[in-house]
Amino acid sequence: MYNVILNLHSYWAFLVLAVLIIATVNSIVKYVGKKEYGPKDFRLALFTIIVSHIQLLIGIILYVVSPRLSLFSELGIGGVMKDSISRLYLIEHPVINIIALVFITMGYSKHKAKLSSHAKFKTISIFYAIGLILLLSRIPWSIWLGL
Repeated sequence: MYNVILNLHSYWAFLVLAVLIIATVNSIVKYVGKKEYGPKDFRLALFTIIVSHIQLLIGIILYVVSPRLSLFSELGIGGVMKDSISRLYLIEHPVINIIALVFITMGYSKHKAKLSSHAKFKTISIFYAIGLILLLSRIPWSIWLGL
């Protein structure tokens, strides 16, 4: 079961990154170009938040069923913090990615309250870009891409 969820989490991450990059670039380009905010922009922002939240749910399930979780009882929090791989998987990756999702969610929520297209695109651009940078910073690239 663990391997199935791990693969789902890994492959779904490609979708999350692709959609988040597209939504962020779309909002930046349209912000700079002073374009009108339309239904397609709303759907893109909404789809981004949906796939991101699904990834969070998959990640929580993966965290709970992970054999790495037993390292807390074996090594203690100090031992986990001393080992960079354990720290990445058990502390940094989940915490930073949850914070990234908070930024994405805040951007989506705040943009709905804005009245002008310019303000909507600016809000999405800022919050989604912060979320994207945070996500990219905590992906275990060497393992994820098989390097």
